[in-house]
Amino acid sequence: MIHSMTGYGSAKGASGNLDITVELKSVNNRYLDCVIRLPRGYAAVEETLKSVIQQRVNRGKLEVYVTIDASRADDVAVKVNGPLADAYTAAYAELAAREGLKNDLTAGALARFPDIFLMEKKEADVETIGKDIAGVLSAALDDFCGMRRREGEKLYRDLQSGLTRVEELTGLVEERSPKIVEEYRTRLENRLRTVLEDRNIDEARIVTEAAIFADKVAVAEETVRMRSHIAQFRALLETDVPIGKKCDFIIQEMNREANTTGSKGNDAEMAKLVVELKSEIEKLREQIQNVE
Repeated sequence: MIHSMTGYGSAKGASGNLDITVELKSVNNRYLDCVIRLPRGYAAVEETLKSVIQQRVNRGKLEVYVTIDASRADDVAVKVNGPLADAYTAAYAELAAREGLKNDLTAGALARFPDIFLMEKKEADVETIGKDIAGVLSAALDDFCGMRRREGEKLYRDLQSGLTRVEELTGLVEERSPKIVEEYRTRLENRLRTVLEDRNIDEARIVTEAAIFADKVAVAEETVRMRSHIAQFRALLETDVPIGKKCDFIIQEMNREANTTGSKGNDAEMAKLVVELKSEIEKLREQIQNVE
């Protein structure tokens, strides 16, 4: 089943006391253009995350937002500045002895001196956290790909309907083509009768002129190729691989056949059919721009 290039997905998870949220959204793009926005300090895991994405996504402009909430984390440690505490204690004792005072220094009093305590942040295990982010990303990709698959089912139905209409119009072109030749022959014969005033008409000349005209307006080659393109398009729609680029090329070829048919038509009704045919092909082109 085909996949749309537009979609959204999200997932939440955890790494220890860290809460991880990953969101993805994508729009149409000729190739895969992936931008990952990570919190400061986690740039090292970007390539790992891109590798996970490339295994699941082939085309589209994809934006990935990774949020890490550390509000529950216990990664801050408070330590005593030992050398400074010792220096304060010794200085306090020296002051008491020099002035003949009682040394009544307490821990509470010592704690009030500047810089007695040091706050240290534990070093994050980026490798472990990166693996956990990748796990949350995979869950977000499941959600994301599910949405793209559902959108793809709608596109599949629209494309099949469009191909059916193109096929119908091709059939009408095939029906109209020989009628154009017959009408030309009738007009030619009537014109000659008027010019020659009912004198003998050279039937061979009429047949020759009609044959030359028929060769000029024949669209059999174009309609055969058009049907071949439709069959290829339908076959691709039934595959499970990315088909957007291939179908885009086929649509270009279908449009080329329609243009050639229009240039050969030489008939108002045929021109009307070709205009509608090109309109349906353009609708297919617009839809295929959304397909991966």
